[in-house]
Amino acid sequence: MYAIIQTGGKQYKVQQGDEIFVEKLNVEAGDQVDFTTVLAISTEDGLQLGEAVANAKVTASVVKNGKGPKVIIFKYKSKKDYRKKQGHRQPYTKVKIESINL
Repeated sequence: MYAIIQTGGKQYKVQQGDEIFVEKLNVEAGDQVDFTTVLAISTEDGLQLGEAVANAKVTASVVKNGKGPKVIIFKYKSKKDYRKKQGHRQPYTKVKIESINL
């Protein structure tokens, strides 16, 4: 059984027990999070979409909040003495999928 959820402008295919990295949520480690934007659920009966999953939700627990690896942005123009170096670390929330409810 799996579900397709949407959070942070992205879609994720999740199963019970999966640990995924999502865009940062305003929750602390150990809290419960409910994802109510469920796009599809696949069960042994088949794939359910649209109105069939309107009341579905996926429950997850927050494992940790953190930052991803550093990405270096380096701009320059040759022969013009223009150089600009900038770094970025994207924040994330790691969640563990506890249950998928119809």
